[in-house]
Amino acid sequence: MNMNDFQREALRTAGDPAAPGWLFEKLLGLPEECGEVLGTIKKAEFHGRPTDRDAIRKELGDVLWYVATIAHWYGFDLGDVASTNVEKLRRRYPDGFSVEASMNRGDE
Repeated sequence: MNMNDFQREALRTAGDPAAPGWLFEKLLGLPEECGEVLGTIKKAEFHGRPTDRDAIRKELGDVLWYVATIAHWYGFDLGDVASTNVEKLRRRYPDGFSVEASMNRGDE
């Protein structure tokens, strides 16, 4: 699925951005969903449960939903956010990530 298509679909269920607290709710939801991803992985790594890949995928989708809504608030298309990140990483690590390249980035 295209990132901008996803964002449009996400916004169908995001409520009215003019509602009081709309952005704050999204900002609180993002780390909550990140925690759910981590909790699922923690249970597999430390509690002896099988890795629930389906749950991880669904929780990552929830993280992406919150990112899409927050990006919308600031007037960003999710595709542009993704492209900007890829461009930054290509400049920072033109030959791919390495510890040495990370130590000598020069952009901090």
